[in-house]
Amino acid sequence: MTTLVLAAHGTRSAAGEETLAGLRDLVRRARPGRRVELAFLEISSPPLADVLPGLPGPVVVVPLLLAGGYHVHIDLPAVVAAARPDATVAAPLGPHPLLTAVLARRLAAAGLRHTDAVVLGAAGSSDPAALDDVRAAARLLSARLSRPVRAAFASAGSPTAAEAVEGLRSAPAPRIAVASYLLAPGFFQSRLEALGADLVGAPLGVDPDLAELVWRRFDQAAWDSSLSSRMISSALSSREGTKSVPTKSS
Repeated sequence: MTTLVLAAHGTRSAAGEETLAGLRDLVRRARPGRRVELAFLEISSPPLADVLPGLPGPVVVVPLLLAGGYHVHIDLPAVVAAARPDATVAAPLGPHPLLTAVLARRLAAAGLRHTDAVVLGAAGSSDPAALDDVRAAARLLSARLSRPVRAAFASAGSPTAAEAVEGLRSAPAPRIAVASYLLAPGFFQSRLEALGADLVGAPLGVDPDLAELVWRRFDQAAWDSSLSSRMISSALSSREGTKSVPTKSS
């Protein structure tokens, strides 16, 4: 049976680690009997490089990351290649409508009003493609909330979250809401909460839709891996069969 490994970035926040552990437990409960492990690329324990080698059978690694970027395209593949080269790595979680649903619920729980201006606050990245992923998530949330939503970033990326909030101060909307496009509490959530917005949504956290999305990424990766294996096997069989057919000379 294929093992699911959740690969998170890592955090110095105890609340953040508890949240990720809670998400792991929710993912486990969604499919009883399936082995699910949580590991980290850095900072937190256990390290992904230590977890992967000891797992029996096939392994699918699902990044607990919301966009592409260095960790998705460089760091994670390097760890997997060194520690478990036969493992399959799934796509990052976002953007996806299931994340949009969680974001909308977090804003509603924080007291969102239909007149509020909304900023989608993400961690940020030096990778333009990762920033585009966040902007795509902002467009999904905009359609869900029927109002403009601007993507902004707590670290690398433009505009910064502070610039986005400040720019909306002169807009007609009476209040500014920040949707937290983060998985768990920690450094970047604290940055969003310090912006001075009228309300800040909680991180995505432990949510059934997030657990469902994890399994969708797992299923797609497992299917793609299986399909690739079958295609390779079929091609080899076809080649061997062609070689075994006797040729008729005249």
